[in-house]
Amino acid sequence: MHVAIDALLILAAYLLGSIPFGLIVVRLINGRDLRTVESGRTGGTNALRAAGPWAGALTGTLDVVKAAGIVLLAKALTPDAWVHTLTAIAAILGHNYSIFLAERRPDGRLHLRGGAGGSAAGGGAIGLWPPILLILLPLAGLVWYGIGFASVMTMSIALIAIVVFAVRAALGFSPCQYVLYGVLAEVLLLIALRPNIGRLLKGTERRHGWQARHAGQKQPEGLASK
Repeated sequence: MHVAIDALLILAAYLLGSIPFGLIVVRLINGRDLRTVESGRTGGTNALRAAGPWAGALTGTLDVVKAAGIVLLAKALTPDAWVHTLTAIAAILGHNYSIFLAERRPDGRLHLRGGAGGSAAGGGAIGLWPPILLILLPLAGLVWYGIGFASVMTMSIALIAIVVFAVRAALGFSPCQYVLYGVLAEVLLLIALRPNIGRLLKGTERRHGWQARHAGQKQPEGLASK
């Protein structure tokens, strides 16, 4: 019985994570199909580009909440840290590879679209330990504004989670599985952000924050998610 409940939680996390809130928010605001805008991702950054800062902020918030909510539910239903961890990872997988955005490529292969996973990764970490929000939010904002690349900010979310959960595990406050969550989340973010990493290496990635203003760019990239 416990195994069935655990499996249902993980499946529910994937399905909830698959809800493309960015696509829905932008469609409601201005009717645009977010999949046809710039990167084609369905997270907060692309929603910002397609419909403005409020759309980006709302999308990012909803993506955080969907991941945090299902992980909090898993923690309420089972004490198993492995289930908590896998539930959080499943939410990111759903966000990045949404079953609701499946499409057939010209070669006949099935392709699942979605976001880059930053907000979902943050939401998963918040679900595992809610006070991490007070650490993630200012540090991620500092990276976003100071370093000047939204993709770097996105990658930093899981790195911050790794450090926080490693310290808590060393002190006996959190299970070691939560550290593994941060590692797996970072892997998923790196996979999703491969195009951005390529542009970073070439020096063509879009800047934002004070870097953008210094370079004379007027359009910030926003929060990469996603």
